Amino acid sequence: MNVFPTSGSRRYSDRADAARQLAEALAGFRGQRPLVLAIPRGGVPIGRIVADALDGDLDVVLVRKLGSPANCEVAIGAVDEQGRIELNTDCCLNSVGMSYVRAETARQLAIIRKRRAIYSPGRHAASPTGRVVIVVDDGLATGASMRAALEAVRQQRPALLVVAVPVAAPSSLEGLNELADEVVCLHAPAHFRAVGAFYADFQPVDDLDVLRLLSAPPRVAAGLPAPEPVAFMLPDVRLPGDLAVPPHARGLVVFAHGSGSGRQSPRNRSVAQWLQQAGLATLLVDLLTPEEEQSRASVFDIAALADRLAAVVAQVRNDPVLGQLPLGLFGASTGTSAALAVAASRPRDIAAVVSRSGRPDLAGPGTLARVTAPTLLIVGGEDKQIQALNRAAQKRIPGKNELVVVPGATHLFPEPGALDAASKLACDWFGCWLGGAVRAPRRKPAAGRETGRLAS
Repeated sequence: MNVFPTSGSRRYSDRADAARQLAEALAGFRGQRPLVLAIPRGGVPIGRIVADALDGDLDVVLVRKLGSPANCEVAIGAVDEQGRIELNTDCCLNSVGMSYVRAETARQLAIIRKRRAIYSPGRHAASPTGRVVIVVDDGLATGASMRAALEAVRQQRPALLVVAVPVAAPSSLEGLNELADEVVCLHAPAHFRAVGAFYADFQPVDDLDVLRLLSAPPRVAAGLPAPEPVAFMLPDVRLPGDLAVPPHARGLVVFAHGSGSGRQSPRNRSVAQWLQQAGLATLLVDLLTPEEEQSRASVFDIAALADRLAAVVAQVRNDPVLGQLPLGLFGASTGTSAALAVAASRPRDIAAVVSRSGRPDLAGPGTLARVTAPTLLIVGGEDKQIQALNRAAQKRIPGKNELVVVPGATHLFPEPGALDAASKLACDWFGCWLGGAVRAPRRKPAAGRETGRLAS
């Protein structure tokens, strides 16, 4: 056990301060890409900073304490996501009774399942199998939740299991060495009152805070690739675009914008940066001219948008470098219907489709019935009309598909953390379906160069 006690009553200014100090104590794990599992809610701000400092991944391990019938803040034990119960050794079942334990367990399991749906919409929890796993919280009082978390993680066979907390009651640390391979605690005061007593600022953490922290882009060790201007020469129009290819790209995602949007859209660029960080090349292209963007008829001319997007896809597939990469389409608004139309007409070219706040219904029933590419539909929790249209369209898509609702988000996803949540969903989807990519070297910009019909 590694405990680093300090004299006196140590206090952290806030969770960020505690997390930075904890990350320093864990610096030896940098380079091993650890999986940091935080116990919600208070452990998530700690986990975000620790994961970024160690260049690791962040997820949550869901456990809930079983409150005493006399005082719900006092834990008699804890339950994990699989329903396994960990009771405190000093819990007297004669006074509590197993009927109460079963009822309290059922109540806490319902909360766990609700939180999993909020925190990990559309994706499975990260797997600890074979990885260095660091389980963190903002402190341990009884330690029941941590013990339940460790039991749950150990069942999934991590390569190394570590506990890391800024502060803990000495009694809560007892026995953790039997559950974890290493225990790191910065402060274990003899006179422990409550976790919050060791923080000057111990503000509550709510579900929106957790979602924002889980959805935040990881710290980037290297800079993002500089976008390269490209142009697509069609018989009647020249379509400008921005191509960004990270080193060893494992796929290419082409963006199909909708009304009031284009390659300069900050939303599209934000999503593109997420994809680039995940090792995917991105192509943002304007499907409409500036004059056409002012025309509602042009914006809603799905056939014309699809024809232009198909022409872009054809030129990409003919490129000797880009043509090697598995291809995905990211659509928004009316761009979604164009993307689905291309996926239906070119099933061998399109490996996956993602839509954010899209109008898949405008593609038409016949087109939707021919979409076999794995399709993810992302909609905002407060965008009720678009939700209904997406649900109806989803029923017509025969291929693998999912619809994910981001809680609290409206149509343009302006809420804090909402667009990041959608971006992470897109990364996970494309990462899954474009994962078996041919790894292409980064293409160097060459002014005036023309490859096939794709001109830089």
